[in-house]
Amino acid sequence: MQISAVREAIAEAARYVVLPEGVGKLTCSGYVPDAVTAPHFFVAEYEQLFDRAMSRGLDELTFTSRVLVGRADDRAAQRILDAMLSGSGPASLKQTIELARGAPGEYALGGLAHDLHVMRVQGYRWYEHAGTTYVGAELMIKIIGQGDG
Repeated sequence: MQISAVREAIAEAARYVVLPEGVGKLTCSGYVPDAVTAPHFFVAEYEQLFDRAMSRGLDELTFTSRVLVGRADDRAAQRILDAMLSGSGPASLKQTIELARGAPGEYALGGLAHDLHVMRVQGYRWYEHAGTTYVGAELMIKIIGQGDG
């Protein structure tokens, strides 16, 4: 798998989230940005397990992604974040990103991986990024794909 392309494809999939009226559009990036335009989703660190199948047949990556929401109004910011962390609905990052799995028999992320799964949410808390505080959380995304690609 090509890590850079996978990062960008995850961010592209997240762009299709539909936030509540009046919130604006979710900005997304495949890498940790220098500055955040909230609300913002980005792909951060990752872990990689090589050789999950013989002869470089399969690698497994777990990406830590973050979503950060501005905190002009603490309660409203947490409602927006909660909507994005829900398991379903138009603002659900899980539901939206997993649409990039493709149809049965198709590769995920436009052919970059065999499959993907948004596994869990963790770290719901205040985050400081580039000197500004946001409410946010991490989403753990597992990607499996060809090891020798």
